[in-house]
Amino acid sequence: MVRARKTTRAYTAKSMRGIILAGGKGSRLRPFTYSGAKQLVPIANIPVLHFPVRHLVAAGITEIAMVVGDTRSQVREAMGDGSAFGARFTYIDQDAPLGIAHAIGLCQEFVGDQPFAVYLGDNVLHHGIEGFVAAFSNGAAAAGVVLKEVNDPTAFGVACMEGERLVNVVEKPADPPSNLAVTGVYAFGPAVFSVIAAQSPSARGELEVADSINGLIAAGHHVMATVTTDDWIDTGKMDDILAANRIVLSGLDPEVSPQALLDGCSVIGALTVGPGAVLQDCRISGPVALGAGVRLANCTIGPNVAIGDDCALDHVTVQNAIVMERARLSHCASVVDSMIGRDAVVCGAPAGARLMLGDHSRFEGPA
Repeated sequence: MVRARKTTRAYTAKSMRGIILAGGKGSRLRPFTYSGAKQLVPIANIPVLHFPVRHLVAAGITEIAMVVGDTRSQVREAMGDGSAFGARFTYIDQDAPLGIAHAIGLCQEFVGDQPFAVYLGDNVLHHGIEGFVAAFSNGAAAAGVVLKEVNDPTAFGVACMEGERLVNVVEKPADPPSNLAVTGVYAFGPAVFSVIAAQSPSARGELEVADSINGLIAAGHHVMATVTTDDWIDTGKMDDILAANRIVLSGLDPEVSPQALLDGCSVIGALTVGPGAVLQDCRISGPVALGAGVRLANCTIGPNVAIGDDCALDHVTVQNAIVMERARLSHCASVVDSMIGRDAVVCGAPAGARLMLGDHSRFEGPA
């Protein structure tokens, strides 16, 4: 797509700021989001929200505004002040989910006259955004968007192109002008704030970022469009999260903590095991990630399984699944394509059970 044009503009990645949207109710991820922030759901035992933060920091952006909503206390507690990531966080409240552009507008004072990157907190670009940030920093664009070819663009904002030039973004069109979806990664210069100030809410009552981009184009500004071949996951549904889990696990570097005990176990493929874990008479088919303090006995685990800290599994077969912290599973013939919430209890699941259980849930199969 359009490459950034060279300019003498004094932007660098170091001068850019970052905005991460960490609000939203996550209705498509219920029951998990009844009790927790969707951005804190784990992928390969890493909260989703960690990925945007790490990617911004890797791109040289360390001053980051975290826009939070109803789950602000959970996000603050989980993420801290940013020092653990080599960043500094400024938390900005969005009292109601009034759209991406509205959230960006709330950050005008934080951004000042600096360019900035925006990363949706429930999105993952597997290999980060360093190239995109560098291209925008070195170019003359007023905005930048990352696009991805998708099979069904009707669920996304879709780019309308003339050759390699972005001319319009259409939100969730019934008749898409292309198969290029707008991902959850953007970059803007300060000109966007005057566009947002003039916007009206859409039919769903939100200030749409698509309208912000279109407003910049209509005003004669150049918007840089970058098509990525990277794995992109919008973690809005369970199937999306399981797909992201498989992608991240596929790059797993095997590491078994010296404080872990594996007794009578067979292991094929990549495996990570946290300290204090105890595995007895288990068969592991990686990639598999096991958290600290996990207890497994007589289990068949994997492939593509992440089990969080302090879980206990006894006589269980699990494939393609995420089991969150402190869950308890026993005597399950096979749990597949599943997400098990924190502190959940599962007993006697039949062969092929596909479960989506929220935190503190309980499932009991036939005796």
